[in-house]
Amino acid sequence: MPSYATPQSAGLDLYAALSEEVVIRSGERCLIRTGVAIELPDGYEAQVRSRSGLAVKAGVVVLNSPGTIDADYRGEIAVILANFGASDYVVKHGDRIAQLVIAPVMRISWEESSNITETQRGAGGFGSTGV
Repeated sequence: MPSYATPQSAGLDLYAALSEEVVIRSGERCLIRTGVAIELPDGYEAQVRSRSGLAVKAGVVVLNSPGTIDADYRGEIAVILANFGASDYVVKHGDRIAQLVIAPVMRISWEESSNITETQRGAGGFGSTGV
């Protein structure tokens, strides 16, 4: 069952639900099941994010972080873990593998336009304001 590690945690820890250990080789990725399905209220989403400790200590991250779970999804939550570390990483049943953050969703209406107001930044991106 997902759980908060501390009273002020923003994310709930997600745990691996495995029948046997999974080895994620260095440079590879794997889909890890959690055994959890949720029902979110309308107007909310759940974001699957990397655990910072797992990232810094083992180089293992959620590949599509943040993964988005829509309010109308009813299937099991699964986590795509990628191993960017130098060594293989073993995932065991019950290991904390990711965190789940619940957030409100802002929906907008699109309007087609042929002009966009100018800004100082303009179209600059990818380091255009400095590294």
